[in-house]
Amino acid sequence: MSAEQELLSNWRSLPPDKQEEVLDFVKFIHAKMVKTQPLTPANKSQLGKRLRQIRAEIVSSGEHLLTQDELEKEIANRRGGLQETDT
Repeated sequence: MSAEQELLSNWRSLPPDKQEEVLDFVKFIHAKMVKTQPLTPANKSQLGKRLRQIRAEIVSSGEHLLTQDELEKEIANRRGGLQETDT
C-alpha cells in the first residue's frame, strides 16, 4: 500500500470532525510550503485562482464584502491607527 493509499484509508476511518482537522493541517503545511517558494508567473496564477475561490466562498456564505474605505479603516484599526475619541 502506498503512503497516499494508507493516508486516504486512515482518513476515511475518522469521524467527520477529525477528517476536517486533518484537512486543515494539510492545508496549513501546504500554505507554509507555498510561502517559501519564489513567486513565479505560475505561482501568481495559482494565487489568483485561490483568491478568487476564497472570494466566491465568502460571497456564497452571505458575508459582507468590505468596500475600499471599509478595508482601509479595518487595516488602520488592526494596526492601532484608528482610535475612537470621546468628545
